Amino acid sequence: MEHVTSTPAPPSPSASSAAPSSTSSGTPLADAGIALGALDGRYRAVVAPLVEHLSEAALNRERVRVEVEWLGHLTSSQAVPGARALTDDELARLRAVVDSFGADDVAELAEIERETVHDVKAVEYYLKRRMAGTSLADLTELVHFCCTSEDINNLSYALMVRGAVQQVWLPAATALTDEVAAMATQLRDVPMLARTHGQPATPTTLGKELAVLAHRLRRQLSRIERAEYLGKINGATGTYGAHLAAVPDTDWVEVSRGFVEHLGLTWNPLTTQIESHDWQAELYADLARFNRVLHNLCTDVWTYISVGYFVQVRGQGTVGSSTMPHKVNPIRFENAEANLEISSALLDVLAQTLVTSRLQRDLTDSSTQRNIGTAFGHSLLALDNARRGLAGLDAAPEAMARDLDANWEVLGEAVQSAMRAAGIAGAPGMDEPYERLKELTRGRRVDGAAMRAFIGGLGLPDDVRARLEAMTPSTYTGLASALVDHL
Repeated sequence: MEHVTSTPAPPSPSASSAAPSSTSSGTPLADAGIALGALDGRYRAVVAPLVEHLSEAALNRERVRVEVEWLGHLTSSQAVPGARALTDDELARLRAVVDSFGADDVAELAEIERETVHDVKAVEYYLKRRMAGTSLADLTELVHFCCTSEDINNLSYALMVRGAVQQVWLPAATALTDEVAAMATQLRDVPMLARTHGQPATPTTLGKELAVLAHRLRRQLSRIERAEYLGKINGATGTYGAHLAAVPDTDWVEVSRGFVEHLGLTWNPLTTQIESHDWQAELYADLARFNRVLHNLCTDVWTYISVGYFVQVRGQGTVGSSTMPHKVNPIRFENAEANLEISSALLDVLAQTLVTSRLQRDLTDSSTQRNIGTAFGHSLLALDNARRGLAGLDAAPEAMARDLDANWEVLGEAVQSAMRAAGIAGAPGMDEPYERLKELTRGRRVDGAAMRAFIGGLGLPDDVRARLEAMTPSTYTGLASALVDHL
């Protein structure tokens, strides 16, 4: 099945009269150019860089690029006997068609497509128009030579997605991750009460907990940086049937491999009519996983703000609440959470849908891939919000110190562990250390004096007793500070 346009039919007069505009002015909002979605409306400025890579116009520009490069490759490789090579000037003129592709070209392609009712065929005719009446006129029938639409589309999408990842998404994601890592280094020594299952637990440092998140994000970035972008150009069912029928003596497998690699992509030697899209599913799974780690960061930071460990001190000109003037709401992190959830859901759908195509071809991938930009857009918007949120934070060590001082019972772990070690080393009276600390600490608050009195009465070796008596919740952070160096 060929790739066909999805241009909607115009509404009938009866349908129009049955659905009047809801605007009081009588002018339909659609006619005023109002965006349907938030990405092209409220958040347009943030996601605009993706338009250059993942929009419908970008798809058509990349289709033109692939057609131009295929024409150049056919002639330079002498794959078709009798076809002369392009001159340097002719190849430059063809590539200029791609480089200058703009709004007028988009409109012209739309006009052609209304006649062809086929988007890739419209690109073929558009390029042939550019060649007509020039020195290139004798080569017009090499445009789209032996190609099915998916030969052009799969390569175009690979170029588009690669550009969006490498030029837009990765720089933004890397910048955010580096900022989290810098915060971790700056706050490495700030002690903080940990909470496991929401309950007071072994103290840590704020920097170490941020380092955990930065490390997780970097692992996903490393996977995304190593992503492969596959492509194929092998005809209607991946057999080079038309190629051999037209020119049986050319090594079309090598011509195909050379062309895909010329585009900077990884050649896929075995496909149906479509490139199988497995690389896309792999990439989108990694992107969704990055999103979810970032979501975890946002929820943790939101919680730290709610308990006072972070204060929002910058951007005070903003309105936190329409009725409560004291509030500065953590809206950047909440916005990021929502957009990460939307992005991840879309990426999941893309990954699940694109790996299946009935027999040698169905068209589900065509509609699905048109949502790639939306999935990336919500992730990019979340990155922007998370970065802006982090930039407006200051740590509040005094709040963390108050929490630590109110939870001396967390030292119970340290004391019972030291008792175990002392008992193993031969110290008498170290029996049932866990049970004795549980009796002291469970379900009750223990202050410093009570903890030190308990330690003093255990009969510990002097060096162990002195070490434990000197310990406070703020100093019981183990190697937390040093672990930040693993970043």
